[in-house]
Amino acid sequence: MSLHILLIGLLIFAARIVDVSIGTLRTIATVQGRVKLAFVLGFVEVTLWVTIISAIVKNIETAPILAIFYGLGFATGNVVGILAERRLGLGHVALRVFSRVAGEVLAEQLRDQGQPVTVFRGEGRSGPVSQLMIVCARKRVRDILEQVREKDPDAFYLVEFARDVGRLPAPLCSPPTGWRAVLKKK
Repeated sequence: MSLHILLIGLLIFAARIVDVSIGTLRTIATVQGRVKLAFVLGFVEVTLWVTIISAIVKNIETAPILAIFYGLGFATGNVVGILAERRLGLGHVALRVFSRVAGEVLAEQLRDQGQPVTVFRGEGRSGPVSQLMIVCARKRVRDILEQVREKDPDAFYLVEFARDVGRLPAPLCSPPTGWRAVLKKK
């Protein structure tokens, strides 16, 4: 394999990772009804794809190894796209928390942080339970679940995607993450 073909293969691999990652994000944006974002991502995705495919078609007869680079880029792009989407945490979720011991305490703690919470009382197999209904940005789920586990390690929870959400106030304060968390530490 010549250096020229290797470079083309690596470019196809890298471009395919970007193309498929964008496709994953576009699909999620489409499902969530984010029309403008889906439009822009779709345009970029297809433009990249046409460019990649034209490079393959020009060289596939003399360098069939390019098909391997194409396939590896596609597979890797799926993984990168999923990881990127998880990191971005687009959209909202409905989080239902069932607690036998800490429902009211958790509700107040979350409300103090500006997070809307509705509490329902019910009966479980082992007696009375509180169900906390929380609609929040996906980015906040990890933080909220950490607080739930801290107050009630035996709590049961369910996370559901919420496609359309009516007026949802932003939390008054959200804990800093990433590099901002380092700057906020005293």
